[in-house]
Amino acid sequence: MNFPQRFSNLPVATWPRLRGLLDAVPPGDTPINMTIGDPQHPMPHFLAAAMGQQMAGFGGYPNNDGTPALLDAITRWLQRRYGVTIAADQVMALNGTREGLYNAAMALCPEDKGGRTPVILTPNPFYQVYAVGALSVGAEPVYLPATLATGHLPDFEGVATEVLDRTAIAYICSPANPQGAVASEDYWRTLIGLAEKHDFKIFADECYAEIYRDAPPPGALQVAQAMGADPERVVVFHSLSKRSNLAGLRSGFCASGPRNIAAIRALRAYAGAPLPGPVQAVSALVWDDEDHVTASRALYAEKFAIADRILGNVPGYVSPPAGFFLWLPVQDGEASALRLWQRTGVRTLPGAYLSRDVDGENPGADYIRVALCGPRDDVERGLIRLRDTLYQ
Repeated sequence: MNFPQRFSNLPVATWPRLRGLLDAVPPGDTPINMTIGDPQHPMPHFLAAAMGQQMAGFGGYPNNDGTPALLDAITRWLQRRYGVTIAADQVMALNGTREGLYNAAMALCPEDKGGRTPVILTPNPFYQVYAVGALSVGAEPVYLPATLATGHLPDFEGVATEVLDRTAIAYICSPANPQGAVASEDYWRTLIGLAEKHDFKIFADECYAEIYRDAPPPGALQVAQAMGADPERVVVFHSLSKRSNLAGLRSGFCASGPRNIAAIRALRAYAGAPLPGPVQAVSALVWDDEDHVTASRALYAEKFAIADRILGNVPGYVSPPAGFFLWLPVQDGEASALRLWQRTGVRTLPGAYLSRDVDGENPGADYIRVALCGPRDDVERGLIRLRDTLYQ
């Protein structure tokens, strides 16, 4: 029996790999899970009542593209947050951004570029769906190191001209997962300029854009409009998972030029699962509310202040400007995560599990990712155990 080979070289997925490392080993103390970015702050207070009022909507098929009410709420939010004005036909409702980041590649990546295999650029480390999207469309994934030397964002200017000429899509996450680095307006202008020059699209994963400490991160669409770039040049992805602590709602959107969105909508009509009607209805309410976002951001700021106090003297510690992860330097990420679990019960993620080996090097190998999503007391207790185990 024949099976496809396109995914045969995928490494074991992140979470099964972590379970294989830790689950056979008893924890050294009461477990504290600081691995997955699973927001645990309060959900919007009005959500349960609003969902209850929409229950009848589960009896009908949902709108494929997004209801007018949801699309209008999203465009209002884009205007408030970024000063970007777009029409409803430039927005597509998503079952969370992972689905969108994958299906946008399916809808928008050409079969070839100039008669050659297209390239999809991705940061390294990265959200694993980027690589699977590249493999699914028959593109060549090219992993760009996002290290301390590059400001924890990929150096697109350093990519060879031959590779840029073959590039069809460049994935970029800002604020970055896992490092929390933020692409500045100058960074976006440079990348958008390269995309215009070499004719590729930018997939801007901005899911952490509302979790920041001081200044709100600039957005790709915002900078592209200010530059007068082709509106089809950039596709941005946002979600209620991180912004509103609603990972289980599976509600997000992408926004771009009307031709890109039309192609994404057409694929969804044949091979996708639209958001249930009640989810669309309550999502519109959530996008229109900022109070719960402000309150959640304040809770993260408190936990980052705790991290700065506990880890501020650790050599190489970087206090990230955004996101809710710490990207901590260690001698060996796997060994450190295992030692920490064995001795203290604190569960963290080896950085190599978010990265790929390129030319014998893995940019995440000497890091662990630590999520600050749990209750404040758990975060403080976990970070003290971590410091005393790995850095004393």
